[in-house]
Amino acid sequence: MAFVLLEFTLCLIPGPAVMLTVSTALRRGATRGLTAAAGIVAGNALYFGLSAVGVVALLLASYEAFTIVKYAGAAYLAFLGIRALLVREVPPIDLASPAAARGGTGVAFSSGFVTQVANPKAIVFFAAILPQFVDPHRNVVIQLVILAIASQAIELLVLSGYVAVAERVRRSTAAGRAALWIERAGGAILIAIAARLARDPLVASP
Repeated sequence: MAFVLLEFTLCLIPGPAVMLTVSTALRRGATRGLTAAAGIVAGNALYFGLSAVGVVALLLASYEAFTIVKYAGAAYLAFLGIRALLVREVPPIDLASPAAARGGTGVAFSSGFVTQVANPKAIVFFAAILPQFVDPHRNVVIQLVILAIASQAIELLVLSGYVAVAERVRRSTAAGRAALWIERAGGAILIAIAARLARDPLVASP
């Protein structure tokens, strides 16, 4: 229960994961917002798997390896943001069209996955905080599986709530008239996320 409370609190705080999900939902709709959330959850799943075999601790000790991951992820998000900022026209989207809902899901998923994997706070959580909730005298893998299921469910639930709010804003008449500015604002958010990922240290200074 302590882990559930901590996870729920951390998910509610508007960090890179929340910012990316909201930005994607505002620009591309609920389906892609949820796809970005799925990418974030997949990034968490990867870290849970690495935690089970102890690789996260090794990655945390290797600043060079994680620095490459961090800056590569930041560069990818910055590229997506700059591309959105430079857009000249946003074509009208038929909200009822299945094709509109499906398009671009690969980019949404990859941006979510990259955001979470390249986030220094995520790797510190899995290497330093997560072990506090694991009893080394019991089956560690089973405990990690239970914590992973709880974490993924909470993260997806919270991000889905943010997507629902963003979708309501997107469907408003004012949002329809300001589609181009929403696109550019989303691009600016992506660049802000990239800058935050690149700036944040792997370990906080005392």
